[in-house]
Amino acid sequence: MTTYTKADRAPLTERQEARRRRILRATTQLAARGGYESVQMREVAELSEVALGTLYRYFPSKVHLLVATMYDQLDQLHSQLRRRPPKSAGARERVVDTLLRAFKGMQREPHLTEAMMRALQFADRSVGAEVDTVSRETTSMILEAISGDEPPNEPTTEELAVIRVITHTWHSSLIAWLNGRASIAQVRTDIETVCRLIPED
Repeated sequence: MTTYTKADRAPLTERQEARRRRILRATTQLAARGGYESVQMREVAELSEVALGTLYRYFPSKVHLLVATMYDQLDQLHSQLRRRPPKSAGARERVVDTLLRAFKGMQREPHLTEAMMRALQFADRSVGAEVDTVSRETTSMILEAISGDEPPNEPTTEELAVIRVITHTWHSSLIAWLNGRASIAQVRTDIETVCRLIPED
């Protein structure tokens, strides 16, 4: 996979990609320790051993940085799902399984999850390219779960609308759980309910 510093820019060199990986690891470590407020750009630069100016060239703000971290976490989850895909017979059940596995992973690191979700909420137009990468990764995960063993087809406009509703529900459930307004059982129920929008096989 080709890596870009920003949308539509030249791909990173091997050295630049290594630097970017250090930055994301440092961000993950700080966020996991204390959430959104614990991620300070100067500390990220020090922990990843890059100059502060260099950090800002890669990520213009903390929101850019944490949305990129969310993409990185989803990308790792996607790789795990490809190695061990959901085995349920029906498309609905496979999507439920996929999203619950994602939720369980985020449940293990609540401070990190809080930081990433807050950044996603704070993201404005300037972070649009980074938010789009998160959306595309989530959409790809859901499409692969729907298709099962078969390669995913090009989704229709209606199918993409269903996936957006599912994604919004998943995000809302995550935020409700983080804020103590939803139990794990309620998160499961919400995900199972919204996945009924997926046509039966």
